[in-house]
Amino acid sequence: MAKKLYRSQEDKMISGVCGGLAQYLDIDPTLVRLIFVALSFLTAILPMILFYIIAWIIIPAPLPEK
Repeated sequence: MAKKLYRSQEDKMISGVCGGLAQYLDIDPTLVRLIFVALSFLTAILPMILFYIIAWIIIPAPLPEK
């Protein structure tokens, strides 16, 4: 079965984008957050904030389990 990218509901700080990306890539969420912060400082913060907001809108939340 193919893996799907969803925002994390268990491991989230703001909206679960970094946590979901970490689950999808099978790596530590702290590492994803640190990379995000480092890239934010390298790109003058605003582009990464826009990327995060767009990812928040585009990446779906997981469907509730029945």
